[in-house]
Amino acid sequence: MEQIRNAFDSISNWWFDLHYTPNQKRGLLVISALLLIISFFIVVRGNAQPPEVEMSSPVIVQEVEIFVDVAGAVNNPGVYSLSGKSRVIDAIKAAGDSAPGADLSTINLARIVSDGEQIYVDSASTYRSSDSVKKNVRVGPVNLNRATKSQLDSLDGIGPVIAQRIIDYRKVNGPFLTIEDIQKVSGIGTAKFAQIKSKIQV
Repeated sequence: MEQIRNAFDSISNWWFDLHYTPNQKRGLLVISALLLIISFFIVVRGNAQPPEVEMSSPVIVQEVEIFVDVAGAVNNPGVYSLSGKSRVIDAIKAAGDSAPGADLSTINLARIVSDGEQIYVDSASTYRSSDSVKKNVRVGPVNLNRATKSQLDSLDGIGPVIAQRIIDYRKVNGPFLTIEDIQKVSGIGTAKFAQIKSKIQV
């Protein structure tokens, strides 16, 4: 409290010691009051003004289009345009769904398809007729992407266990692109591939 009183006395002494006329002192007071009022309004208006919100335009991501060839036991075989994240089941539905007698057990329906891929749907009758053929009877090279377990088992050095591994590989990774890809299947090395490479195709 004493400090405030001392400060007030100092200002009063300074004011009375000014070598101004009473009119000049009143003018100085008016100018000072106006500056304080203007400064107050500028501060209040600056705080009250809402910040400008920058409007960002929405980003439109164009979905990738791919083409897939659907063949075999489907109602409308052909090449279909699908979105980039489509799965095998979407491609089969685009081809009019599977035909009566189709066997979908050898296909991974949840796998994401790639551009230019062919999806072949086998028919159950093909499996039944092929299972009735003797193991040592083959006509032409065995197609790695369409062969049944029995047909793969008929290859020299390929037993039922490795035949099932080939089918499982197709389900997870999609069709074989080259016959050399069969070496990615566990149990098929360089020697076994050399033994069967003339009897397989994709």
